[in-house]
Amino acid sequence: MADKLPLIDDFLLNLKVNNYSPETLYNYERDLQVFTDFLIANKINFSKLNKRDILNYKAQLTSIDRKTANDHLGQKRLNAYSINRMLSVLRTYLKYLIEMDYAAPLPPDVIKMIKTIKKKPQVAELTELITLLEFPSKFETNKQVAARNRAMLEVLFSTGMRISELVNLKINAIDKEGKIFVLGKGKKERFVYLTPRAFKIIREYIDKIRGASDSPFVFIPYRGLNNTDKNKKISPNYLQERIKKYRELLGINVPTSAHSLRHGFATYLAESGANPAAIQVLLGHESLDTTTRYVHASDLYARKVQKEFHPLKN
Repeated sequence: MADKLPLIDDFLLNLKVNNYSPETLYNYERDLQVFTDFLIANKINFSKLNKRDILNYKAQLTSIDRKTANDHLGQKRLNAYSINRMLSVLRTYLKYLIEMDYAAPLPPDVIKMIKTIKKKPQVAELTELITLLEFPSKFETNKQVAARNRAMLEVLFSTGMRISELVNLKINAIDKEGKIFVLGKGKKERFVYLTPRAFKIIREYIDKIRGASDSPFVFIPYRGLNNTDKNKKISPNYLQERIKKYRELLGINVPTSAHSLRHGFATYLAESGANPAAIQVLLGHESLDTTTRYVHASDLYARKVQKEFHPLKN
């Protein structure tokens, strides 16, 4: 039996020529390697794959004894969203085979996603988020690090940007009015807007504190402030770690991450009466359904809706 799925290189090339990002290609290849290892371990010929094999594969993915793409034992149980991502990749691969008139052992629709628990998005109180945004200025002893970290948090909450968009933000993408051009998920272009407060903080950081680095990126590591490496930019993991540290020190009990600031941006705009369609544009969501998940995340918002629209409110 072959060590690779048939036409896997062609499948990945197809993704590449259709402008999928290198990260997406890596994730697809990694997830399909897990499936390939499953076939090899169970002596299953891909051409004879059946529904029971898919059931067993799903059972393996839910098991703590599963193997990773690097043939290591999984450290923890995969959550439902990760499992569904891996099943979706396999489904996409089968669709590709069919679309290209190659033999596929099963129709893609045979691969059913597993049930997920719909968690209510959690957002810290607005006063807590404001304290979090301002905390780097008080906690970080290095003036440059404090200014940079404060600016990153302010921009996230001011604009609703994704963390990937923030770390890739370039100086020339910010205009003199605080409008930012963003190349977002799926290479979709949009504009986001800094509040006067955030614009003032980021301009002070860029103009007075950032340093003379040749990097075009706004947010760069402290060690890269005064060198000529043009690829220097802050790491998403660094920012997530600092947010976690700040939250713990402040005693904020709601789990808070860079993505939580995006949730907070949408939630508190909605609470102030913003149109969901406008929030959708600012977040760069393809579907309004995705946006309304954030819009309706707030108990306060739900209470306001009930009080305003209940037929017996008087």
